[in-house]
Amino acid sequence: MASEVAIFHLESRTVETVLKTERLIEAPNWTKDGKALVINGDGRLYRVDLARPAMVEIDTGFARDCNNDHGISPDGKLLVISDSTERGSSGIYTLPITGGQPTAVTDKTPSYWHGWSPDGRTLAYVANRTGTFQVYTIPVGGGAETAVTSDFDHCDGPDYSPDGAWIWFNGEKNGAVDLWRIRSDGSDLQKMTDDERVNWFPHPSPDGRYVAYLAYLPGVKSHPRDQHVELRLIPAEGGKPEVLLPLYGGQGTINVPSWAPDSSAFAFVRYEQNK
Repeated sequence: MASEVAIFHLESRTVETVLKTERLIEAPNWTKDGKALVINGDGRLYRVDLARPAMVEIDTGFARDCNNDHGISPDGKLLVISDSTERGSSGIYTLPITGGQPTAVTDKTPSYWHGWSPDGRTLAYVANRTGTFQVYTIPVGGGAETAVTSDFDHCDGPDYSPDGAWIWFNGEKNGAVDLWRIRSDGSDLQKMTDDERVNWFPHPSPDGRYVAYLAYLPGVKSHPRDQHVELRLIPAEGGKPEVLLPLYGGQGTINVPSWAPDSSAFAFVRYEQNK
């Protein structure tokens, strides 16, 4: 499958192509120095320098089955990955951003990372412990996990607001998938979208002004690839969504935080439509 890594520039509302490949690649993160993206493909992670774009593999030690839920610590020194090599089901690990041997955060599976608190102390993720995927948090060094949600039919994509006050996520109730936000202690749940679209993967901008997300057509189940979708933007305090870009994508397009550090742009992946 042909993949294209691209950047959406917010002020000009234009798209810049960074890299094209015949491989399936997914889920770009933007490094804290603004110079590179981190993507995944074929169970590996790669660094793509924006000045000279090419896929350079990052050493992830024994972790050779990384899925597309990975990210970068607020200080830019660590990577977090979700990998199935050790346990046959996704677990969460950290390692140096330059590569190295992963350290387990939790031995419970399945667990899929999605957010890192701005103070660097806590990870947000989704996990299935009781028959449905809910939002959990855990100290980055490991320890007891805390359930943040409990009564959704399915949750995904938890990501912190830049002030750490909120965790945004997509949650399904009674067949409708909307964006929600909640305090990290599980209080003050608020519904942030209410339309016919199937809304996934909300990512607050670093300046706290906006939330970018992926909108599927009505009736789509879960978050498949190879779909006609839209990249959308809403104000961080809620409001009418703006359609930024229709594209062919879905799973892998913006699964993880991908804003530029200065909030001027965000990275995404789109795919070649099947003929």
